[in-house]
Amino acid sequence: MKSTTQNPEAFGLDRLATPIGAALLVFDADGILRALDWEDYEHRMRELLRLHHGAVDLRARRAPAEMRFALSGYFDGDLDRLKSIKWRVTGTPFQRKVWTALATIPSGTTLSYGALAARLDMPKAVRAVGHANGSNPISVVLPCHRLIGADGSLVKYGGGLERKRWLLGHEGVEV
Repeated sequence: MKSTTQNPEAFGLDRLATPIGAALLVFDADGILRALDWEDYEHRMRELLRLHHGAVDLRARRAPAEMRFALSGYFDGDLDRLKSIKWRVTGTPFQRKVWTALATIPSGTTLSYGALAARLDMPKAVRAVGHANGSNPISVVLPCHRLIGADGSLVKYGGGLERKRWLLGHEGVEV
């Protein structure tokens, strides 16, 4: 994590209309996605950015065309488009491990928090996996919506359970 006494890190901020609300796209000078959240959760997104980067300077800019194209394609039904988006995260080594593992869960499938903990060779870290999942700065692309309760229930999604239900349904998961 960065010190808040340094110059603020500059990121671009764009908005993308989706069927489930405006998505906020935060990207760095290299055009790499750093955060994706929902407009109605902008405060939480800004707080996560602050926790991971210290002071940030978000400037309204158009996101790279490839990023917008890939995300629009996903929402139009080309689910594999997400794989083409370049992303970068900061956080603890454990958080980065969880977030990287999220990207390996195929669209159209779900996994329980316990199953993800087991995949990480940390079967007792179910709560820690849940906490890291809840701090995921890149919604949809790092598909935290694909994690469900051990009993198959929809639990905890930072963008709201209705969005989680929509995303899973969009990917062909019966919810």
